[in-house]
Amino acid sequence: MAQTVHQAKTHFSRLLKEAEAGKEVVVMRGKKPVAKIVAIDPPTAEKRHLAGAYRGKISWDEDAFDLMTDAELVEYGFDALLDGDLVPPPAE
Repeated sequence: MAQTVHQAKTHFSRLLKEAEAGKEVVVMRGKKPVAKIVAIDPPTAEKRHLAGAYRGKISWDEDAFDLMTDAELVEYGFDALLDGDLVPPPAE
């Protein structure tokens, strides 16, 4: 179904419903087709629950969230924190 730009603006809600129903709507500027309104695929269950797809596949050590030791802070470049500064040193 072809519609002019004016018709598409005037009846946009109806054209969206037609696209949802599976019809293809072409928007014309004069006699030249410039756009197409089509329905997009609904998200599948796999896409909607992507975070849950990793359940049981990711693990970490029990000490992963423990505080770092002074030696670890120095190793990772946060030795300024040992002097009482709250801001880590700038990246080089």
